[in-house]
Amino acid sequence: MSEQKLAQEKVFLDPIHDFIQVQDQVILDLINTAEFQRLRRVRATSIANMVFHGAEHSRFSHSLGAYEIARRITSYFGRHFVSQTPDDGLWHPEERLVTITAALLHDVGHGAFSHTFEHIFDTDHEAWTQDILTGDTEINQVLRRVSPNFPNEVASVIAKTYENKQVVQLISSQLDVDRMDYLLRDTYFTGTKYGEFDLDRILRTLRPVQDGIVVDYNGLHAVEDYITSRYQMYLQVYFHPASRGLEVLLEHLLERAQTLYDDARNTPGKDLSFVGPFLTPLFAGGKLTLEAYLALDDNVFWTYINLWQQHPDPILSDLARRFMTRKPLKSILVSSDADDLIDDVRDLVEKAGYPADFYTAENDAYDLPYDDYQPNAAKPRTQIDLLQKDGTRVELSTVSKLVAAIKGQASIDQRFFFPKEMLQVDGTDLLTDVRQEFQNYIKNDILVRPNEKQA
Repeated sequence: MSEQKLAQEKVFLDPIHDFIQVQDQVILDLINTAEFQRLRRVRATSIANMVFHGAEHSRFSHSLGAYEIARRITSYFGRHFVSQTPDDGLWHPEERLVTITAALLHDVGHGAFSHTFEHIFDTDHEAWTQDILTGDTEINQVLRRVSPNFPNEVASVIAKTYENKQVVQLISSQLDVDRMDYLLRDTYFTGTKYGEFDLDRILRTLRPVQDGIVVDYNGLHAVEDYITSRYQMYLQVYFHPASRGLEVLLEHLLERAQTLYDDARNTPGKDLSFVGPFLTPLFAGGKLTLEAYLALDDNVFWTYINLWQQHPDPILSDLARRFMTRKPLKSILVSSDADDLIDDVRDLVEKAGYPADFYTAENDAYDLPYDDYQPNAAKPRTQIDLLQKDGTRVELSTVSKLVAAIKGQASIDQRFFFPKEMLQVDGTDLLTDVRQEFQNYIKNDILVRPNEKQA
């Protein structure tokens, strides 16, 4: 494997890490590729900036941050935990370059609007990342200068099949460079304080072991703080009701555009131009080419959504206007003993003139702030282990009451989303009775049975 150092270190100023230091030619060349520069046009937090106005940061800056954390960790391991024998479980310096490269490129396959895009169009950014690393791209050309097999090695880290589990866990685990950077970066740019934790302390207490990465027991409280920060960010930022209301609106907007495209494609003479050349490969279905996928970014979608405000379909144009003018769907909490009422309130929304398929929703899947290893789970997690003085390991939640209380717990409540107009009552409106009946199901922003409200 060929490693070429820069004659002079390149430095990127960064509000989270102060300085991002680039010492390798391959890293600088990767940053300058077209595929990596595209990440400047993909926001890291999807549409959270419509709720937290400062959240304008991109996947580009996040990827640089993840790289910087990986660089610091590998540098620390290289000074203190260098392997002396093949099987001593310590750090092999030759793993440094694949680690920092994978950290830099871990998000290069992300699509527009982040995970909302994946949910709607059934894509997987990690699979696209691997395609970008191994396909006909500038990134692949740069990686091949290191060695012919280097693109496959980096791609296997993303796929979690790389032989060295230390490298895999640094890039993808419950305590990885991705999560550590985005928590700090997202909390900074949203103007909140929920995601702050002691990064320096965690980095100094990480330890390489035979089958991965653990934390020295002295780092217990720093990791507790990290898990709590992750929990709070999900609760207060990532699943903020207004943010989720806008995401649901966006999902329904794109679903409506897909429905109209499918109808037009199956009807001779119907106009298909409203999706344009950039979105046609996406809406047409089938496997996107790498070129077509890389042409999609946030700006492309914003342009088309802006145009759709003038579309003759009343649902698409209305949803587009709501999204462009920041009019999110309203939501109410749904208690566990009231979920059987959702069909009732959906019917009332429909009666009020809002097709329920495009104007209502419930919460979809979400991640957990922390859980331990469950071998029978669909996607088993890599738990956080602490290294005790006698060399034995213990899972984090078994020694932390705080983490034990959070472990496996949902960080959001079930909510029902609907048009805000359902809460407006106008005596001259012919639909006043329908809206009034709808409001009989709501008390203190919670879905209840009408007789319970009257009690």
